[in-house]
Amino acid sequence: MREMRGSLWFYRLYDVAQDIDLAAAEKILALYKPVSRMRLSKVRPRALEIKNPPLTVELEGTEVALNGKTYRVAASARLYDFGVLSILFKLELPPDMSYEELRSLAVAAGEASSLSPWFAACRDELIRQLKPALTGDGFTGFVEDFLIFFFQDWPCDWDPVPLLLGEEEPISQAMRQEVLRNLFSYSDDQIIITWDAAFIYDPSGSTDVADLLEFANAQLLELRYYDSVLDRELAAMYDALEEAGRGGYRRLRQYRNIMRRLMELMVEITEVTGRIENALKVTQDIFYVRIYTAALKIFRVEEWLESIDRKMQVVERNYSLLSDELITHRFMMIDIAIVVLIAFEIILWLFTLK
Repeated sequence: MREMRGSLWFYRLYDVAQDIDLAAAEKILALYKPVSRMRLSKVRPRALEIKNPPLTVELEGTEVALNGKTYRVAASARLYDFGVLSILFKLELPPDMSYEELRSLAVAAGEASSLSPWFAACRDELIRQLKPALTGDGFTGFVEDFLIFFFQDWPCDWDPVPLLLGEEEPISQAMRQEVLRNLFSYSDDQIIITWDAAFIYDPSGSTDVADLLEFANAQLLELRYYDSVLDRELAAMYDALEEAGRGGYRRLRQYRNIMRRLMELMVEITEVTGRIENALKVTQDIFYVRIYTAALKIFRVEEWLESIDRKMQVVERNYSLLSDELITHRFMMIDIAIVVLIAFEIILWLFTLK
């Protein structure tokens, strides 16, 4: 029987800051661990543009129990300048593992809660070490999980679809076709992408596709986070408007404060979403363009961008309404002042007649 060479890659991505100074983080981490910047090995330099390549750091490995067996796990982390920390555990598979064992392990991998304490420990230690390089607070409640089945040797009679679905039961033809809609191949490579997992067969061992999928997940996480920020800010805005409406003569001052916060919010969200969208551009490599574009679509990144855009329009409309209210009040005060001045002049004129 032909042996296979493969591993399971467990990703967990966290929002840990508003910004990460990667140059500062690199100096800090290089004192303790090997560090490097993300670089795709198969891509020509001009075919891909990464504004600020993420920083990768090697972590200490560990042993984890999964599906009744103990496996050695290699660990690493990657930092993105827009505030994301991605932690990766690579579980090496025994070359003599049978397909039935692999399928059973795939089911267990989808429910691998035993890894959570290790992920949390790595996250907390890195946040502690990197505090000088972090700007603003993160929100650990926002997490993305992703699983990659990565193989350099893959027996041709093995079926990857049940692995991606985490199912030991028979797979319907309709479900199989749905999964295989997102199958990509180039030369000997084969990639299948789903919402929370991917299958990568690359005899060369290149991690390029895995890196692109991780990047797309990092973008997704931050867009989800800022969509939530807008939800909270809109709720706070409506509460503030209601409070201002009961404020009597203080109402206009409160309106100005609300407008100031709305302007700050619009600038912040516009700047951040622009950075996230433009963080990576694949221009000349058609195969990677297809994979990256498909990943963004599968992860529904465009839907999150549209949701943010809709909420930004609500913010802008409320800003305009408040601005109109203040302008109307200003003109009204000018009109009152003019009337008062005219009345004063008339009174003075009447006094001069006496």
